[in-house]
Amino acid sequence: MTGGGPASLGPKADRDSVRRQNLSLVLRAVHDEGEVTRAGVAARVGLTRAAVSSLVEQLLGGGFLTESGKTFSGQAGRPGTVLKVARTGPAGIGVEINVDYVTVSVVDLAGTDRVRLTEHRDHRGAPPEDVLGHAAAVAARAARSAAEQALRPVGVELALPGLVSVGTVRQAPNLGWTGVPAREVFGRAFAALEPGPGGQPLPVSAENEANAAALAELWFGGLGRVRDFLYLTGEIGVGGAVVLDGELLRGAHGFAGEIGHTVVDPRGPACRCGARGCLEQYAGQSALLRDAGLDGDAGATGVEELRRRAEAGDARAVGAIEEAGAVLGRVLSGAVNLLDPEAVVLGGIYRELTPWLAAGADRELAARVVSGLWPPEAGRLRASSLAGDAARGAASRVVRAVLADPLKYAEHATM
Repeated sequence: MTGGGPASLGPKADRDSVRRQNLSLVLRAVHDEGEVTRAGVAARVGLTRAAVSSLVEQLLGGGFLTESGKTFSGQAGRPGTVLKVARTGPAGIGVEINVDYVTVSVVDLAGTDRVRLTEHRDHRGAPPEDVLGHAAAVAARAARSAAEQALRPVGVELALPGLVSVGTVRQAPNLGWTGVPAREVFGRAFAALEPGPGGQPLPVSAENEANAAALAELWFGGLGRVRDFLYLTGEIGVGGAVVLDGELLRGAHGFAGEIGHTVVDPRGPACRCGARGCLEQYAGQSALLRDAGLDGDAGATGVEELRRRAEAGDARAVGAIEEAGAVLGRVLSGAVNLLDPEAVVLGGIYRELTPWLAAGADRELAARVVSGLWPPEAGRLRASSLAGDAARGAASRVVRAVLADPLKYAEHATM
């Protein structure tokens, strides 16, 4: 320190930075409220009504907001127009690639699922380029359907099984992928089909599919005030995610949540990851179907038949699901003791099987969680909502980037 003056606190925020921040603040306020007047926004964000009005006009001009009708507050003064996020304009595309299907979701700024396409195809043993090219073709069809609704996709996010880091699938045992640059391969294929505005390809990002599904459950599901939970998704494998205080727990390398490869029995069946006795060998889709006397490779039709048999009271089907639930409960009890979440949410194929899975899982959780807070009547083990899926979560992450910096995604330069 020299000259006796105050120490520098770093560069001050320039006018453009403040403008960007305030545009985001107002847009997110309208998004979170659903419907709100300018006065309501001002009260929420702590800016003057004049400042909010100016920002709202910019967001209206950029196609991020719409206004309609009048609302009466019961207080003196003129009624205000109601602001909503636009149902046209910027949108996000989410592409879930799993072992036996691809699902694409396009969501608008409100997070509404506006386009949804699913195609079932067995990807095991298929070259990654073929799988990602097929996913790009489905996503391109979804993008064209979105355009027919006056939606303007601004980015694509892949939701992928396994260990995902900086757009690369480090390892996805059930797909047989190791070191696959998924973001790059998909991006090339998608750009060839959908060149993007002005010929510029849309940005592509990638996320673990369980993480994306957990975020969809957090943002759109029926969790209420729950902000700390474990999310399990049952598919061919078993994926997991951890949400603490409303944020994903990623771990040092971004790989947190791989509960499907927790070892249940080191002398158990060989797993595609190279270990033996992993959880998914007891509670994954193939294991459940085989234990119920069905074809382990039957996919979605096999799961539907399993559920139908369980509803009919078939002893073998019910027994297979309940035993899988008990194994899940034993593994989950360790995670619950370690992390102390408010709830465990079961997604994927587990959602429809929860009525039978819960009996064994609840019993194990009640017996093994040391806090004593997990008896069955506590209702902490629950099925995911229909809103909680990876494709919607991935698409919504794109939209959240728009909400964070609308100026970056403005179609009109007048903003």
